[in-house]
Order: sequence, then structure tokens, then C-alpha cells
Amino acid sequence: MTTGKNYRYLFFDLDGTLMKSGEGIERCAQHALRHFGINVENLEDLRPFVGPPLEDSFRNFYHLTSEQVHEATRIYGERYARLGAYEAEPYEGVFNFLQKMKDAGKVLVLATSKKIIMAQRVTEHFKLAPYFDYIGARDEAGTLHTKADVIRNIIQTLGIENIQEIVMIGDRKFDIIGANEVGLDSIGVLYGYGDAEELTEAGATYLAADYQELETLLLKN
Repeated sequence: MTTGKNYRYLFFDLDGTLMKSGEGIERCAQHALRHFGINVENLEDLRPFVGPPLEDSFRNFYHLTSEQVHEATRIYGERYARLGAYEAEPYEGVFNFLQKMKDAGKVLVLATSKKIIMAQRVTEHFKLAPYFDYIGARDEAGTLHTKADVIRNIIQTLGIENIQEIVMIGDRKFDIIGANEVGLDSIGVLYGYGDAEELTEAGATYLAADYQELETLLLKN
């Protein structure tokens, strides 16, 4: 299957799309919740933390107050900066795939719900940064909250006039919903932390099982 379109700008989610990073995120969430007497022994129960803004996860999944959410986010962030960010690894084949996209003249953009400092730190540490033309993320002040906010800010910053040249690539419904809100096509990847049902219900334009299928969608028009 091909898209029939020649997307110029490829917007990528990070966790679950380029990086196998669930364990680090889950351990940090586990650590933060313990501060409030909430003991979650099975890390898989914290899998929903991979994808959405961190504050939303603490609020929606564990019903923390605004003050508790602020404290939980701080505790999470301390462990994440020290350990969690590095309890991860790039997916096998990701570097080869990104290089093929670069060689094809695509503009590679990161569009993550991480805060910008950690997004830069993680992509540099795992040697992903050199492949990207722009690192887009949530700002430290918190004015950008949703994935749609991040996407809109990137489009404005880069001065992209034709949004039909953009496709958003991600593994969770938040990536797809964000793309839909802005009017972008999207590709849901099935090797991350979401599944076909979640991504289809969210309205993904296409699905890809692996990097080979992604390459076919993006290059063989």
C-alpha cells in the first residue's frame, strides 16, 4: 500500500515511535506515585503513561489534585532526568530508516509531548538528533500542552504554508488526534505502545506495522 502523496515534512512522535522507552517512563511514574502512598507493582499497569502529557496521566488515571499533580510531575522529572530517560533504546532499524528519509529529501521534524530540554537531551544521547531538521516539543513554561499545540507551534515556527505536505507519525491516539485537530494526515505505527484498534478509532489515515511499511508508504508513491 502507498499513500499516493509525496509528503515533504515528516513529523515524528518520540516514545514508542523512534524509541522503546516505556520502561523508563513507567518506573518514573511508579516512583512518583509511591510518594502519595500509591503502590503500583506491575509496570504494565503504568503503560498508559506513555504518550499523553504527564500531568494529564496523573490527573486522569490516579485522580490527583492540581497540587499533587505538580508535585508528582516534579518527582517524576527528577528521576527521569537522572535515570528514566536512559532506561530506553532506539528501535532496531530506526537509524537506517531515518537516513533513507533524509536521502529522499524529506524534512524530519520531532513532535513530542516531552518538555523541550528532555527531548533535546534524549535525542542527543541516543544519537537521533543529527537526523532531525527541527526538534519540536512542549515548552518549559507549559504554554504548549497538547500534541496539537506542539504541532501548530512547529508549523508556525517553520513557516510551513501547505499543511497537506505534512504527515504525523506516531504510536498512540494522542498523535492521531493531534494531527486531526490541525488537519494533517497521520500514520499510526503498530510496533509501539498503541494498537490497531486504538489508532483506527482515533482516525489514523494509514497504519504501518514496521519501518519497512513506513518506508513503502512514504517513498513509493
